[in-house]
Amino acid sequence: MCGITGWVSFDRDLRTAEDVATLDAMTETMSCRGPDDRGTWIADHVGLGHRRLAIIDLPGGRQPMTVGTPEGEVALVYSGEAYNFSELRTELTARGHRFITDSDTEVVLHGYLEWGESVAERLNGMYAFALWDSRHDRLVMIRDRMGVKPFYYWPTPDGVLFGSEPKAILANPVARPRVTLDGLRELFTLVKNPGHAVWDGMYEVEPGTLVTVDRGGLRKHVYWQLRTHPHPDDRDTSIANVRSLLDDIVRRQLVSDVPRCVLLSGGLDSSAVTLLAARQLAKSGEKVRTFAVDFVGRTENFVADELRTTPDTPFVHDVADQAGTLHRDIVLDPNTLADPDVRARMIRARDIPMGLGDMDASLYLLFRAIREHSTVALSGESADEVFGGYLQFFDEEARSADTFPWLVRFAEHFGEDAGMLRDDVNRALGLETYIGDSYDSAVAGIERLSGESDFEYRMRKICHLHLTRFVRILLDRKDRASMAVGLEVRVPFCDHRLVEYVYNTPWALKSFDGREKSLLREATADLLPRSVYERTKSPYPSTQDPKYAVALQEHAHDLLARPDHRVFDLIDRARLQRVADHDAPRITSASRRGLERTLDLAMWLDMYEPEVDLS
Repeated sequence: MCGITGWVSFDRDLRTAEDVATLDAMTETMSCRGPDDRGTWIADHVGLGHRRLAIIDLPGGRQPMTVGTPEGEVALVYSGEAYNFSELRTELTARGHRFITDSDTEVVLHGYLEWGESVAERLNGMYAFALWDSRHDRLVMIRDRMGVKPFYYWPTPDGVLFGSEPKAILANPVARPRVTLDGLRELFTLVKNPGHAVWDGMYEVEPGTLVTVDRGGLRKHVYWQLRTHPHPDDRDTSIANVRSLLDDIVRRQLVSDVPRCVLLSGGLDSSAVTLLAARQLAKSGEKVRTFAVDFVGRTENFVADELRTTPDTPFVHDVADQAGTLHRDIVLDPNTLADPDVRARMIRARDIPMGLGDMDASLYLLFRAIREHSTVALSGESADEVFGGYLQFFDEEARSADTFPWLVRFAEHFGEDAGMLRDDVNRALGLETYIGDSYDSAVAGIERLSGESDFEYRMRKICHLHLTRFVRILLDRKDRASMAVGLEVRVPFCDHRLVEYVYNTPWALKSFDGREKSLLREATADLLPRSVYERTKSPYPSTQDPKYAVALQEHAHDLLARPDHRVFDLIDRARLQRVADHDAPRITSASRRGLERTLDLAMWLDMYEPEVDLS
């Protein structure tokens, strides 16, 4: 795993001292993603930068990596993992290619020499990479199918800037940190519009897409998208195929030359990954190392609600005991969760104020603790989107609503995203219209099977929306929080083979026992403790300690003492004052979320000093 960046400028020579220094600055913004090594490569009007987190072939995988051809040099900066690199290496060797390292990076580079841009279609993994092909004076940028690895670019009049994260691009004076109404709309709705990057002038390389840049301009090509196909398999065959896929996926994703572990929450998803990994590693006499996040006093003082009916820790320990893992609970206190330094680190990691509060803070702190022991972690992320695990899959109101199903009860459970905004800002944003337009666009191209019932097609659309919109929000969050501490998180449930197969199973098969994630539960039933097998879905944990709200209120009072702060161009000061003065033990989840969003927004304005255009 690594951080990549680059600059193509067809009208200038980037070898000047000033431009070399700019490329170095862009590269250094990626140091958290790649603490082990750095490298740059410059030729005429192109510069590539790389920060390396060494995972495979520690001495041999240095980048940028180049190879000479009779027609010119090809250079690569690569982030991610190709889990099928061994098979591709064997195939390429048979075709006459010779390798000098054992890294997957070199395999991807030679794969491009052999197959050109279609190399992307042959990769199984998570990746974002850029190739400068001097044979054609062209830059090629490619992102993995599910969008696990982030990738941004900024078109310029004479080329392009790119990077793993916006901060790499914003380090170049060509890019101006500016946010318009469209960017703010992305911040205050839990909607992920493909290609949008919040920053004005910046875009994402969309999942399953390659972008080429040459003197003729910029072009996009979609090499993969979620398509509708008939599902011929019966229940038993489907369960067996899911298990076969999971066995292969976990085996591939355990390959590493550095210490690895599994993130364990005690839910079905992470427990399945843990137990599959334990079975794989037992063949070589190894034990799985597992980590879980917890809060001081949570299990003893847990209060059930509609989303979370049980605390995680007892289930975590059931799995750890059954699998014989080397387990550690990372226990966090409310003051650490509310620490402004932790808030700042997460905002810097994400480049935007997403406002997920303690759930962002705890994720960062969990990863920071894990990094002291492991460099690679496997996660159960995305199983809910793949197999249908969220409440909204079973909520009739959410099923029938003509909007993103996760938004139907979001405010009820978490509070309004825009609840603290000034009325005039809210009117200018027009969030209801924005969400409606985004939804119409999202469902427009979803294919329907011939003869598919209205109900099955409705559930297909809900599954499609989760796999192409909602999951990308969570994948980005997990990537940024983990890479901020140099931890590579792998997501087995995002293997495109599994995604394609399960997406096309009818909803009646996905929920054949009337419960969530029926296929996954039965595919791993022989491994799971009975307690986990019977457990209902419980989301990522959030602290219930009122001391956390008290700490947020104290920070809000500090902000209110600065009446000229730019945040009050967006936030209603009187509303913030009322929440800050409220009795902390009685503060609602909506009010707490309003505090978190406001504090994040204020800190982001201080850190990035963006121009905010509300016109």
